[in-house]
Amino acid sequence: MNFRMMMQSGPAKVNELFARMMDTSDGAVKTRERLFAELKAELVLHTSLEEQHLFPILRRNPETKDLVADAMRDNKELRAKLADLEAMPKNDQAFSEKVAELQKTFRQHARDEKKELLPAVQRALSDEQVQDVTEKMEAGLAEVEQTRQDEAEERRAKQRQEREQAEFTTRQAELRAKQAQTPQHELTAAEQSARVEARRIDTVLQAATAAKAMVEAAPIAAASNEARRRAQVQATALTNMFMWPWIGAMQNMQRPETSTPARGPFGMEEVIPLGEEVLEIGKRTESRGTARIHRFVVETLVERQVTLQRERVVVERRRPVGDEATGEILTEVTVEVVETEEVPTVEKRRRLREEVVIRTERTQHVATVSEMVRRDEVEIEQAGRVRSSRQPRTLTSER
Repeated sequence: MNFRMMMQSGPAKVNELFARMMDTSDGAVKTRERLFAELKAELVLHTSLEEQHLFPILRRNPETKDLVADAMRDNKELRAKLADLEAMPKNDQAFSEKVAELQKTFRQHARDEKKELLPAVQRALSDEQVQDVTEKMEAGLAEVEQTRQDEAEERRAKQRQEREQAEFTTRQAELRAKQAQTPQHELTAAEQSARVEARRIDTVLQAATAAKAMVEAAPIAAASNEARRRAQVQATALTNMFMWPWIGAMQNMQRPETSTPARGPFGMEEVIPLGEEVLEIGKRTESRGTARIHRFVVETLVERQVTLQRERVVVERRRPVGDEATGEILTEVTVEVVETEEVPTVEKRRRLREEVVIRTERTQHVATVSEMVRRDEVEIEQAGRVRSSRQPRTLTSER
C-alpha cells in the first residue's frame, strides 16, 4: 500500500460510518452508540497517526510548514465536535444535526488533504522519506487492529464463559430439583409395594392359620399320644409350607440392600440389581474466529489512447490553367475559414465490476468420543468352583 492509498483508506471507512449513522432513527440508541464509538475510534486513529508520524517531518520543511498548522487546527476542531457528540443523548434530533455538521467538516478536511497536503508531501519529501512515513503509519494501523482483535476475542471469551457458567448453574438447579423429587417418588412407590405385599401376606397367613387349626383339631379325636404327635408335625410342616416364601419377602422389604442366606425347607429368592453407566453425548457451539470483510475505495491511474482530428487552414498559390477569369476580380474579397481541433473529454460512469458474496457454510463430520464407564458384574462362588458372569458388552451412548 502506497502513501496515497493509505491516506485515502481511512476517510473511505469514515464516510461509510457516517452514512450508516445517518440512516439510523432516533429510537435506535444502541446502534447509534456502537456506530459512534467506531466513528470516533477511526477519526482519532487517523488524526493521531498524522500528528505522530507525518507532521513532525513536514514541520522541518519550509514549503509544508504552514500546511501542518492548518491540519492541526482541523484535527483540533474534529476532536472538539466529537467530544460534544459524545456528551449528547443519542436519541435527540440535535444529535443527527451535529453528526451532519461533523460529516461536513470531515469532508472538507479530506478534500484539503487530497488537494493540498498530499501533493505537497510528494513534492517536498523524497521517496525514501515518504516510504518511511508510510511504513510507520502502517505499523501503527496494524498495532491498533491487533489490539482491537485481542479485545474482541477477550469479549467473546468472557461471554462464552458467562454463557457456560449460566448453563452449568441451570443444570445444577435441575439436578438438585430432580434429586429432591426422586426420594419422595421412590418412597411412595415403596409404600405402595409394601401395602400390596402386606395384603398378600395377610391372606396367606389367614389360610395357613385355618389349615393349622384344622390339623390341630385332629389330635382331639386321637386315642394315643403318638397320633397327637403326628398331627402336630403335620401342622408345623403345613404352616412352614405356606409361610416361608412370604417371610423371605418381608425380610427383603425390611432390608433391601442386605443379602440374607437362604433358609427354610424351600429356600427364598434374593434379587441383586446390576447397574451400568452410559455415555450421554451433548453438543455446544464455540467460536473459531471472526472474518472481517471491509470495502474501501482506491484510486488507480488509467491511461487510454484516442485518435483526434485537427483541421487547419492551408493557403497555397498556384498558376491558373487559363487566363480567363471565372469569377469577380479587381474587387476586395475577405474569406474566413474556421480551424477546428478535437480534444479529449473525460467522463466517468459507474458500473458493477464484481460481487463479493459473504455466507457461511455448514458441514457435518463424525467425532469419536471415548470415556471410561463403569458397570456391575457378579462372581458366583460354589463348593469346589468359582464361576463369573462377566460377558463382553458393546458400550452404547445416549444422545
